[in-house]
Amino acid sequence: MAKELPIVPSTAQPVGEAQAEQFQYSRVFCQKENSPPLRLLVEFLKSHGQTPITPPDMDDTLLDEWAWVQVTLGYDRNRTPIQVFCARDRGAYQDVFDAEKKLFIELLSAHDDIEAGMVRASVERARFVLTTRFSPHDMTDEGYDFNGWILEFYQDQCNGIVQIDHQGFYSPQGHLIVDLSFKGE
Repeated sequence: MAKELPIVPSTAQPVGEAQAEQFQYSRVFCQKENSPPLRLLVEFLKSHGQTPITPPDMDDTLLDEWAWVQVTLGYDRNRTPIQVFCARDRGAYQDVFDAEKKLFIELLSAHDDIEAGMVRASVERARFVLTTRFSPHDMTDEGYDFNGWILEFYQDQCNGIVQIDHQGFYSPQGHLIVDLSFKGE
């Protein structure tokens, strides 16, 4: 369940970005070839008691597109929406996909335990990366739950593994299995 994923505000702040707007990122490295159409995500969120708010100028037919790249989804009209990105192993944002994959393979290579090896293999087999980005300064508990449901959808539907910045990688049961918290930052 998404509510079991501990998506919480990060206490560590990246060095040199104290004055800039901070964003929290979470990812799902997905092994399925294609991302499901956005309509399936919206229906999933609604079936779990969420009320996703799509951009008012968004054409409803775009919800059926499988090759989407970016969408904003709101959970509360008074809060900044969550930005959702999809970078694939082909197409216009392949360079972003390749850079994300390379970065996390290198980070995981520093760990020599079984869990890190399994996660590294999952990242190596990824066909696309689903990334959520939000401002933790304008996020509520409901927003963290909403983000968790998005991650769970892609984890379950696309054979994915969840990664949360300043935390690490999580098992499908919501347990931290590779700690990347970098407490020294």
